[in-house]
Amino acid sequence: MLQKNKTGSKGRDFIYPKQPSGRLYTCRKWVSYVLLLFLFSCPFLKLNGEQLVLLNFIERKFVFFGLIFTPQDFYLFALAMLIFIMFIVCFTVVLGRLWCGWACPQTIFMEMVFRRIEYLIEGDANKQKKLDQSDWNAEKIFKKTSKHFIFLLISFAIANTFLAYMIGSDVLLKIITEPIKGHVSGFISIWLFTFIFYGVFAYAREVVCTVICPYGRLQGVLLDNQSLVVAYDYTRGEPRGRLQKSATTLKTGDCIDCGLCVQVCPTGIDIRKGTQLECVNCTACIDSCNEVMLKINKPKNLIGFFNQDFINERKPYTIGLKSYGYAAVLFVVLLVFSSLIYKREDIQTTVLRASGTLYQSRGTDKTSNLYNAELINKTNKAVKFKFRSQNNGDEIDFIQKADLLPKEGAVHLTFFLIRKNNTIKKYKTDAVFEIIAGGEVLSTATTSFFAQPEGVE
Repeated sequence: MLQKNKTGSKGRDFIYPKQPSGRLYTCRKWVSYVLLLFLFSCPFLKLNGEQLVLLNFIERKFVFFGLIFTPQDFYLFALAMLIFIMFIVCFTVVLGRLWCGWACPQTIFMEMVFRRIEYLIEGDANKQKKLDQSDWNAEKIFKKTSKHFIFLLISFAIANTFLAYMIGSDVLLKIITEPIKGHVSGFISIWLFTFIFYGVFAYAREVVCTVICPYGRLQGVLLDNQSLVVAYDYTRGEPRGRLQKSATTLKTGDCIDCGLCVQVCPTGIDIRKGTQLECVNCTACIDSCNEVMLKINKPKNLIGFFNQDFINERKPYTIGLKSYGYAAVLFVVLLVFSSLIYKREDIQTTVLRASGTLYQSRGTDKTSNLYNAELINKTNKAVKFKFRSQNNGDEIDFIQKADLLPKEGAVHLTFFLIRKNNTIKKYKTDAVFEIIAGGEVLSTATTSFFAQPEGVE
């Protein structure tokens, strides 16, 4: 539907989708409620003293369900993002763009929050269009003001939640409760994101899905004839024809060309023209078409989840080889990621020999090497530790010493490792160091020890 301005020139192609209803729409609502509850609660729930999910790119700190990732764990974060992308690819190959219609935050907020408020205040599609085309009067001013005020409030809540993920809920609470002059940048950020979200959901809307988001354009590359997508079964529906009471009319397909599938589409496409990048697989067209089919005593799912092989050749649904290939790669990467997580230490220890130094003689029977060590605490608790060599015969002479590792912090040690000459059999041997806390070995580090063996010139 096109909205024209008073000069008669065409403005933006505004879409007024009819309010959907049906079994799939009800399922989508409950899925949306669960996801919205998860989205809004994660930054404000604590596990092991940390919020459930934190994506602090500024301080390079990431938290997922109590597990803290520091800059030293960036390779794990990058691998996790790769797994997420691979999952979306694998999901798309099998189930098409179902992610967009059922789990994408843009669609959930747009269809399950903002549009429902719009239906409540302005009415269904025809009433909205009529209101927009009418002159400004008391009713229009009241409805528009009420709607956009509520839109701003919800956008404000979304912006605060978004920032809670980015900077942490504790920091956000300080920005909200403490004087503005102490948090000018935070205050500006809140309102900046508020107006961005307001612009997206009040004006940009489906343009985000059809133009801005790159995922929709990737589906043409990812989909194949075995992928399940929301599609129109044209072999059953064509040729279209209006429902006629006369028995002498020509035989037509099951589609009666009522146009309801187009009227409920949030991106304004006609699903009967085939798979299109604008389709977000929201299933609204399936519900509307099924209601019509029931009324005219025809089988349901003229529009449904089909693959192209079924529509063209009536082949039963099977998962294609490409899907198994993607799934196998995803499984292998998940195994690698899981093993890295399992081997990950809460205390990361790095010990290096001091550059530019060789070994030092300690009297006639001992030799030492100079080392620098860095200990990084990846937990949110301070750790009192003891640093020692795994070899009980070794001695450590500290130049720079510490015994308390601050939470999410680091300490540096400088020390000599001293060994008796009669234990040295080779010029280069291993030196293994342990970090002990509470009687438990939290971390180990291995480096090299150089010395001249006895009896060797």
